[in-house]
Amino acid sequence: MINISTTVRRANAQDHYQLANLLFHESHTHRHLDWRSALDWLGTQNFWVLEEHGFIIAAFACPEDPPNIAWIRLFTHHPHLDVADTWSALWSVAQPEISLNNPKTQISTIILKPWFQNILLQSGFEQKQNIVLLKLQVNHIKTRITPNTKIRRMTEADLHNIADIDAQAFGDFWKNTFDSLRLAYLQSFHATVAEDESGKVVAYQISTGSRFGAHLARLGVHPEAQNRGIASALVNELIQTLSMKHHGTLSVNTQDDNLASMSLYKKIGFIQTGEQLPVLVKHVS
Repeated sequence: MINISTTVRRANAQDHYQLANLLFHESHTHRHLDWRSALDWLGTQNFWVLEEHGFIIAAFACPEDPPNIAWIRLFTHHPHLDVADTWSALWSVAQPEISLNNPKTQISTIILKPWFQNILLQSGFEQKQNIVLLKLQVNHIKTRITPNTKIRRMTEADLHNIADIDAQAFGDFWKNTFDSLRLAYLQSFHATVAEDESGKVVAYQISTGSRFGAHLARLGVHPEAQNRGIASALVNELIQTLSMKHHGTLSVNTQDDNLASMSLYKKIGFIQTGEQLPVLVKHVS
């Protein structure tokens, strides 16, 4: 049980040090798959801490980004606490405040740890879909780029166009904001755009790299340019680049109900790994 001497309050910049220490307990922490670190969200509206005698013992953050979609960026607690009681203490304060500030808010999360899924389901969250992981060995794939597709390196000047493409391609739930796309670009291993015959940017991809290979983190094609082989061209160019750099494995995530995306990746040569990450949602109003 949570001690009656505990209080829930909004987090502030002065909490950074205590929160950093609390995040040391990784097994008791949920972090969102994000371009920002969890503590970068300090100062945003939907960030609370649970405090006992002046010490932070738990935290919960779900800032809206994009608008009306509040991904759970952080839930963490001290090991001595019961996880269900801790979540209840934070959620009982957070939910009404979020609803009061914006009744259109949809709280969302990608489940990385089963214990967190159980708690959210008990709080009324529902499963929307699954994220599935696919991989391929780049040296085993023969690539072909559509001749009339011009692919070039992405520049920072492209980001406003890319943010528009992203919003058109992904819709309100899965779209990335301009700030998120800029961070993705700055952290990328290989980022490219595709232009149409007039020189207009109509698609893009952003990939990250590691010593184990690369990950296709984001691929978007404007709806008016879809079904022209542009997405395949971007992925095939990425595979060619990885092959030249001797990066053996390329991975990608997509939604299990995104049939067009699944068909594209499987046609190129990606194979599902069997790993699935549930996506849970809840409307606060």
